[in-house]
Amino acid sequence: MIEINLIPDVKQELISAQRTRTFVVTTSILTGIAALAIVALLAVYVFVVQQVRDGIANNSIETSSAALAEKEDLSKILTIQNQLAQIEALSETKKIDSRIFDVLASVLPPEPNEVQVSSLALDAETSTMVIEGQTPTFDTLEVFKKTIDGAVLTYPLDDEEVIEKLAESITVSDVSYGENTNGQRVLQFTISFVFPPSLFAANVPNYEIRLTNAGDVTDSFLGIPRSIFVGEEEG
Repeated sequence: MIEINLIPDVKQELISAQRTRTFVVTTSILTGIAALAIVALLAVYVFVVQQVRDGIANNSIETSSAALAEKEDLSKILTIQNQLAQIEALSETKKIDSRIFDVLASVLPPEPNEVQVSSLALDAETSTMVIEGQTPTFDTLEVFKKTIDGAVLTYPLDDEEVIEKLAESITVSDVSYGENTNGQRVLQFTISFVFPPSLFAANVPNYEIRLTNAGDVTDSFLGIPRSIFVGEEEG
C-alpha cells in the first residue's frame, strides 16, 4: 500500500505549533487552578481554622482564669510556690560556713604549741580564708603553718574517696610582737590560704579533715607534736 502525503510542510508545521500552543495553554490553566486552590486552602486555614483554634484556646484560658480567680489567697499560693522552687535551687548552691569551726578544730595544734585566733574571714569569690591570731613564739607559728599545709579534705564521690589539699598558696604576713590583754608578750600574725570549693559545698555532706605528714622532714616540722597527725606508723 502506497501513502501519499498531500499536506504541505508548512501546513504540518502550523498544525504542530497549534498543538504545542494548546498544550501550553492547558498546562497553564491547570497550574493556575492548582495555585488558586492552594491559596484558597491557606485562606481557609488562616481565616477560619486558625480563628476557631484561637477562640477555643481563649475560652480555655478564660475558663481557667476564672477558676483560679475563685481560689482564696491565690497570690499567697503563687508566692509560696515560687519560693519553694527557688529554695531547691538555692540549697544546691549554698555554702555551709559553719564548717569553718571544723577547720579550726582540725588545724589548731595542741599545747605547748598554743595558737589563739582573734578574727577569721572568708572570701567566697576567691575561696580564701584569712586567720588573724597570736602565738607565743615563731616556732609555734611555724608549727601552725605546717599543720595547715599538711591538712587534707576527704569525701566520698561515686564510690571513691576524693582527697584534696585543705590549703593552697599559704601566706603569712603582718608578723610582729605585741602584748595581749593580760600584758604578756605574744607574736601576732595573719595567715591566709586558698581552700577547695568543696569544703563548704552543700552537695558534699560527708567530709573529713585529716592531717598528714607524708614526705615532710623539715626541721620545723620535727617540732610538731606527732599526736596531731594521722597515718603515723608505730615504730
